[in-house]
Amino acid sequence: MVGMAAGSRFYMSSFQQAQTMVFAIDEINKNPKLLPNITLGYHLYDNCLKLVVAFRAATTLISGTEKTFSNLNCTGSPPVIAIVGDPGSTHSIAVSSVLGLFRVPMVRAMVEILKYFGWTWVGVLYSDDDYGIYAAQSFQQEMQRFGGCVAFSEIMPYDNHRDIQRIVAVIKASTARVVVAFSTDLLPLMDELLLQNVTGRQWIASEAWSISPVLHLPRFVPLIGGTLGIAIRRGEIKGLHEFLLCLHPDSDPRNNIVRIFWENMFGCKFENGSKDGEKMCTVQEDLNSTVNEYNDVSELRASYNVYKAVYALAHALHDLMQCEEGRGPFSDNSCADITNLQPWQMVHYIQKVNFTTGFGDHVSFDENGDALAIYDVMNWHPSSDGSIVVRTVGVVDEGAATGKVLTLVEDAIYWNFETKKPPRSVCSESCPPGTRRATRKGLPVCCFDCLPCADGEISNISDSTECTVCPNEFWSSPEKNRCILKTVEFLSYEDPLGISLTTASLLGSCFCALVMVIFTHHRNTPVVRANNSELSFLLLLSLKLCFLCVLLFIGRPQLWTCQLRHAMFGISFVLCVSSILVKTMVVIAVFKSSRPEGKSAMKWFGAAQQRGTVVVLTAVQVVICAVWLSTASPTPHKNILYIRSKIVYECAIGSVTGFAILLGYIGLLAAVSFLLAFLARNLPDNFNEAKFITFSMLIFCAVWIAFIPAYVSSPGKYAVAVEIFAILASSFGLLGAIFAPKCYIIILHPERNTKKAMMGRTGKNQ
Repeated sequence: MVGMAAGSRFYMSSFQQAQTMVFAIDEINKNPKLLPNITLGYHLYDNCLKLVVAFRAATTLISGTEKTFSNLNCTGSPPVIAIVGDPGSTHSIAVSSVLGLFRVPMVRAMVEILKYFGWTWVGVLYSDDDYGIYAAQSFQQEMQRFGGCVAFSEIMPYDNHRDIQRIVAVIKASTARVVVAFSTDLLPLMDELLLQNVTGRQWIASEAWSISPVLHLPRFVPLIGGTLGIAIRRGEIKGLHEFLLCLHPDSDPRNNIVRIFWENMFGCKFENGSKDGEKMCTVQEDLNSTVNEYNDVSELRASYNVYKAVYALAHALHDLMQCEEGRGPFSDNSCADITNLQPWQMVHYIQKVNFTTGFGDHVSFDENGDALAIYDVMNWHPSSDGSIVVRTVGVVDEGAATGKVLTLVEDAIYWNFETKKPPRSVCSESCPPGTRRATRKGLPVCCFDCLPCADGEISNISDSTECTVCPNEFWSSPEKNRCILKTVEFLSYEDPLGISLTTASLLGSCFCALVMVIFTHHRNTPVVRANNSELSFLLLLSLKLCFLCVLLFIGRPQLWTCQLRHAMFGISFVLCVSSILVKTMVVIAVFKSSRPEGKSAMKWFGAAQQRGTVVVLTAVQVVICAVWLSTASPTPHKNILYIRSKIVYECAIGSVTGFAILLGYIGLLAAVSFLLAFLARNLPDNFNEAKFITFSMLIFCAVWIAFIPAYVSSPGKYAVAVEIFAILASSFGLLGAIFAPKCYIIILHPERNTKKAMMGRTGKNQ
């Protein structure tokens, strides 16, 4: 079908497209490799630029009831298996919606430009016809596919000036800096935009006006200079120019369209193939400039599309003819019957077409049967005379062998902005890594806020919609853009807290050693001998072990330190408390033996009995530790529950029951010692050992009672620090309460370190 409007105005561009189709068919018929033994024919139908005529033409061509010019004498079923045309978009959309044939996906090409420059927030203007409505709908669907949004979508009926003003107000109010227009009549709108000085917008032109000269006026340069648009791919068809020049009514007298062309353009009259008319017309050809539009093949765009469409049909028919029976694509592996060929069978083969034109363009179709887009990207430059000139700056080719759909020569693009750079047109700026997008309520998905990822989560790409949780042993970096290994936390010797506790441990151990030296040097004095010096030395040794066991709690946990720390702690404290217990019992026995009724009390608390009692009480703790370590031994453990951002490296106690029994046994001995010492606190003596033991055990019990809730509530390394503090505090309490008064007398008041002084108080009480 062609749109020549015969009888009113003759459109040279449409006639050129029709002749290009004729040329392509003639070229195919002469090609021995393409469709051998098959001759293609054609029907030309003038739609008079009316939709109803174009629609009727399509249906009649398919049904075979057409009254059009045909170059073949065909009989039988209508041989029409495909339609090339209509040149108008509105007509093509209407026809293709019924016939489902060749469509040009120009919307996809425009979206490629938007994607290239990152323009996700754009406005859309479209005309109130099939072309504009269909294009706008398709455009919005394509925008959604790549994550873009339409800031506004306005129809342009141009019923009155008020409609234009409303659209201008929308453009001015919108934050979108890119406007896409699908229309063939933008002049009234542009005049109003110019009147209101609405500049600073990047216009994207559809093929309907991307190369139209209507707006190429100097006054529009500030407004739409730099416009980017797409145009049907320009191509070259070898031999077409000569073919067009050779066109003459005498070559085919039955072709009324050619006759009308000559009569309208040159005023020729042809009757019975008159040769005189031809000579007269040859003279007028040089005088009639309108013929140049017909002969000009330097900007073949729509005609080049027609050429490719004809060849696509020919290749499809050629593939159909190569089908082998039993291996066909239709039901029961059948092939199409060339004598009764159905259009839907041709559609199947058209979708499989894949060839390259002589100009080097690749032609193929996608899974939906749409031609892979191939368009030239046009840019509106200001010319030297102040008007606008359109230049090609790139190509959109979905079938490109390189896989690169859009190719642009950016240096050749004219940007109509002060920065001379592409504008930014987004509703919200891109969210950097480390954040996620949160859509604003009631707005399109392109309008969002950037929220930082939560602790332990990351996003390592821009515009991430979700943050990813880091694996267990990893944590988010401060920037929240990558997962890093968690810091392993334990009480180390380099830690200030570790240094303090280590210092306290060593000081306590040194104090024990100092007291042992003092007691050894004054071992024969009454103060040392009066309170069982052997038990005193044993108590000092156990306290020294208590201080030193703290060192096993500091440093990176290892299997042997985890096992040894609690065992040494439990045994050392039992040895200490059992020594105090026996010491208390000896004090009580000594007092009772001084009375007549208790003369035999001391025979049960001789040196051997004292040692044996300490050994037995300590052995019980050794058994408890042995059973615990053999059944559920403490082991190093990486705990990620205390502090999510860190790995707490600790010693898992293995068995809570074992640890509880260990502490419970120590507590039992301490309670018995405290009770006995408390009952004997008022025994008459100038140096009352029972009072000091009572005070020391009071400190010991208070520390360990406070330890339990503090230990449970302390996280990570601080739980270890609490346990160490309890060990040190109770050890210092015992050392100070029991041995400080004795050292005070030995060093500072030696005059009181005599038997007489020791017995003075007792004698008075008696």
